[in-house]
Amino acid sequence: MTGSRARALGVIADTHGLLRPEAVVALQGVDAIVHAGDIGASDVLDRLGEIAPVTAVRGNNDRGAWAERLPSTEVLEIGGVRLYVLHNARELDLDPRAAGFGAVISGHSHQPLREERDGVLFFNPGSAGPRRFKLPVAVGRLTVEDGRVRGRILELSCRVQ
Repeated sequence: MTGSRARALGVIADTHGLLRPEAVVALQGVDAIVHAGDIGASDVLDRLGEIAPVTAVRGNNDRGAWAERLPSTEVLEIGGVRLYVLHNARELDLDPRAAGFGAVISGHSHQPLREERDGVLFFNPGSAGPRRFKLPVAVGRLTVEDGRVRGRILELSCRVQ
């Protein structure tokens, strides 16, 4: 029996310049990290890059020369599965299943979401940055194995902000 090695992908969004120690701990051991926008500062990406290679997209609040270098959408392949990354899922302008994507990764809403639609995983880890309203502070982990992608939302226990 042959199977591909499971690949772990950390997913974070809406840090708004705040990379919490709890998020760093939750992302340890992943093969790669996706930041789905509203990063807030380039040093957030630098610090995430110390954990694993980072793919990031620009969010609506990312401004300045460092942010202009980031694409608004990104495609990556991990474990044979193609993933589409954008900040705001409402701006999705393609049919992900027809385009061959196994997952659409987004941020923006600050609300965690893990939902399968027509065979495609729509995944938003929620916000890992400053708390907004009563929404949880969270990151996500995707596992890609045997051509399939599964996701988990990890709520972070944070005392402040």
